[in-house]
Amino acid sequence: MEKELKKTPLYEACLKAGGKMVDFHGWLLPVQYESIIAEHKAVREDAGMFDVSHMGQVFFEGKDAYRFLQNAATNNYKLEPGRGAYAHILNENGGIIDDVISFCLSEEKFLVVVNSATREKDFEWFKKKSAGFDVKVTDASDSYAMLALQGPKALDYLEALDADIKLLKRFWIKEIDLFGAKAYVTRTGYTGEDGVEIMGPAEQINKLFAWALEHGFKPCGLGARDVLRLEAGYLLSGSDMDESKNPYEASCGWVVKLNKEEPFTAKEIMARVKAEGVKNKLIGFKLLGAGVAREGCGVYKDGVKIGSLTSATYSPLFKAIGCGYVPAEINDGDKVEIEIRGRMVPAQAVKMPFYKNKV
Repeated sequence: MEKELKKTPLYEACLKAGGKMVDFHGWLLPVQYESIIAEHKAVREDAGMFDVSHMGQVFFEGKDAYRFLQNAATNNYKLEPGRGAYAHILNENGGIIDDVISFCLSEEKFLVVVNSATREKDFEWFKKKSAGFDVKVTDASDSYAMLALQGPKALDYLEALDADIKLLKRFWIKEIDLFGAKAYVTRTGYTGEDGVEIMGPAEQINKLFAWALEHGFKPCGLGARDVLRLEAGYLLSGSDMDESKNPYEASCGWVVKLNKEEPFTAKEIMARVKAEGVKNKLIGFKLLGAGVAREGCGVYKDGVKIGSLTSATYSPLFKAIGCGYVPAEINDGDKVEIEIRGRMVPAQAVKMPFYKNKV
């Protein structure tokens, strides 16, 4: 018997706005509304919004909340209310369980946003690791809906909702009153453009969706989101990184803070990996010939297969692009070939991100 697909609190609103729904890790989410190219253009030049209510919210409360997260994740968090940081949580071998963003709400309370595909696994891992710490771990995901509002004009439009929105710094969080209820605003993003995510009760986020439609935001789906995040060099959990890869292989060594005092999971292994180097690494590729590569396409050098693409798409800005794991000696600018349906297409290794905006 097939498992019933889950619907976000914004499902009906997305349908009404013209969303074409698909299965994404067990959730029914819009892949597109008008078109992927039109939605990509809206986010790069104006403002778009995405239903990201499938993502998870886990709260950590107690006098050991900060120390626990320092032990649980790779980055070095700051005990400063409002401040957030991106990090990886690792298994005992150094494999990436998930990439998360943690926010300090107070000295004894943190909010961690996790990916939908690993939400349950993350929560169980956090609970197991919390033994011996004075910290309460709560999965509040079912109580929240979440809307991402991104684009160069997003904050201009949002000033009508919150006059102080531009004062929120990158990777910080603040609490607001949203149509009569408490909500959180974060300024991170997954598109390479400026903007915010707003999470709160379903009723309020549905009102926000309707408000945003009337204030310049174009509804956007998973298709445009995948193109935007790959252009910006953001990794997709479960495809570009998983428990078989470590942060250094995923070209995310910067997120591993070996100099912090807390002995986070696999810290000694990460120190060894950094010292010895990696055999394979994630790198970007740009096709030089006709065709559009997809996930799983082989990467070849001098007729020998050296790896496969973990993500690939058509970019309106850069044509056919992708990324994948190949030997560490492959460098930016090296010529390779990518196999597309039995046809070898010339390509070039490119250091990610393909696109970088000043946000």
